Amino acid sequence: MSSSITSSFKEKLGFKDYVFYGFGDMAINFTFGSLGMFVVYFYTDVVGISAAAVGTLMLISRSFDGIIDVCVGTLVDKTHSKWGKARPWLLFGAIPFGILTVTLFAVPQNASDTTKIIYIFISYNLLMVAFSSMAIPYGTLNSLVTQDQEQREKLNLSRMFLAQIGILIITNATMPLVNAFGGGQMGWVLAYTVLSIVACALFWTVFGTQKERVKVAKGTKKNSRYPFKVEVKAWLKNKYWFMAFGFLAFFHVAYSLTQGSLVYYAKYYLHQPDAVGVLTLAYLLPAMVGILACTKLFPKFGKTKVVIVCLVVSIIAYVLPLFGKESYSFIVFTQIVKGIVYGPILGSIWAFFPDTIEYGYWKTKIRVEGLLYSGGSLGQKIGLGIGTAMVGWVLAAGGYDGEKAVQTASAMNAIDMIYVWLPIIFFAVCIVLMAMYRIDKIFPQVMSDLAEWKTNGAPKPDPEFQKLLDEADAKVSDK
Repeated sequence: MSSSITSSFKEKLGFKDYVFYGFGDMAINFTFGSLGMFVVYFYTDVVGISAAAVGTLMLISRSFDGIIDVCVGTLVDKTHSKWGKARPWLLFGAIPFGILTVTLFAVPQNASDTTKIIYIFISYNLLMVAFSSMAIPYGTLNSLVTQDQEQREKLNLSRMFLAQIGILIITNATMPLVNAFGGGQMGWVLAYTVLSIVACALFWTVFGTQKERVKVAKGTKKNSRYPFKVEVKAWLKNKYWFMAFGFLAFFHVAYSLTQGSLVYYAKYYLHQPDAVGVLTLAYLLPAMVGILACTKLFPKFGKTKVVIVCLVVSIIAYVLPLFGKESYSFIVFTQIVKGIVYGPILGSIWAFFPDTIEYGYWKTKIRVEGLLYSGGSLGQKIGLGIGTAMVGWVLAAGGYDGEKAVQTASAMNAIDMIYVWLPIIFFAVCIVLMAMYRIDKIFPQVMSDLAEWKTNGAPKPDPEFQKLLDEADAKVSDK
């Protein structure tokens, strides 16, 4: 892509713009990181709900959340305010999101198991609605701040880097906060009250510092006037979106298994439940270095090639624990290896979707940021739902009992399954999908054409889309 074409999309973004944008994912991960790291453990070992019941609840709730994502995405596309399309969601959604995060841990203490399960189901799903109402607009904001691919990648890298800071805070501060507030269930409630207040402040910082600069090219119909069936049809024409969607889904199954199993592995193999913080640190610090390295790796090799290599190394890293299951120092080492290659994967994962948004616009002349991004989030939620559910189901199948200090051999094999073997299988599927994802080869031409449209006006949509748009306009005129 020539420098003149590239400069036509660049915006005046400084270091603080990238940092302040990343604050949003730090805030999101105060909740998101907790869902992966602590919630299953909290429900099984603090509240006393069976692992199988928790697993089923997680799958249903995360799948429901994926549907909500798509609904929120279409609403973002149709939002027009003095603050823009995405930013008002961050302004008004922060407090409900924080309150509902706290209620997740306020399960009635003396209630029956049935009442507890009903409470968990309702509170969790209400949180998922609030979560979608923050995460989808926040992610969509990336494609509205700038249309330049390099700047978007930097925004994404900042987002992913600060997301890991959020996870580190959650991992290392949660238990000390819980203990500082007296332990027990009330300790969890008060700890997440503090964390939710901080999250609200971070969301409002994003709202106050970011600007929505991207406008549709002259001659392009505004998103707010697209009928839903036109948006869906444009979505279905975007083959690279589906590959990115599949990668996101399967990667997050593996990611969820990794997060959900770590506390069990530390407790029953290493006999150090409090080691979760150090193990997560050993994983995330190298990952953060890997994210920063992406600024050099992606331009030189392309996102896709870097991700494939990292997935291959990840499979090797997940096999390593089998050679020293109860060695604390060796498991720390394996975490470091995993983290080194996790960083570039994390740095790329949300950068794929802005690329597919531009590709879809180029291919169909229909631009739908919110729907395409939310569809990607649907893949994430499905993957997390399946992964979190598998943690509960596999543990239950192995006879795991959270009230026992020593687990049976079958329960220990179940921990092995979710910590080692299942992530390997899902990483292998991700490699296949990335081998088919070849958008990097055509992307310079895509952006060259879009630069021309920006100057001279966009061509009309393909006839099949134009016919649907004309029919929609005719119905509006009749009314």
